[in-house]
Amino acid sequence: MTLSLCLSLPLGGHWVGYEKPNFMGYQYILNQGEYADYHSWMGYNNCIRSCQMYPPYRGSYRMRVYNRPEMMGPMMEFMEDCPNVYDRYHHHDIFSCHIMEGYWIFYEHPNYRGRQYFMRPGEYRACSDWGCHNPMIGSFRRMRSSV
Repeated sequence: MTLSLCLSLPLGGHWVGYEKPNFMGYQYILNQGEYADYHSWMGYNNCIRSCQMYPPYRGSYRMRVYNRPEMMGPMMEFMEDCPNVYDRYHHHDIFSCHIMEGYWIFYEHPNYRGRQYFMRPGEYRACSDWGCHNPMIGSFRRMRSSV
């Protein structure tokens, strides 16, 4: 599915939209609801060139983050949202992580702002594994399905 010059979007279900074809470029986490314009989904432009639906999840959430690639260096485990990574983890950089349970969203800046990265369960041995070129993550939260 391609949406070019998307001015508004009514949406059912839970989606990850991508700025470029083949699930590349900026990622936008889109939950059920209406989006008046691309600013309402924190978009950098008004194009979504590919998208994927993700299934609802109602289980527990757990992940480990590391400040070195290959899951090395100091580790911290999280089960809750984190509006400011530095305040909790005392590092600005997350080079690798292991998502053990649930879906998570990483954000480039604190307070859930900036570029978004959709994280499925699995091992991410380098930040490039989740589409990031810079390991600086400012915040993250659990992706919870609304009922």
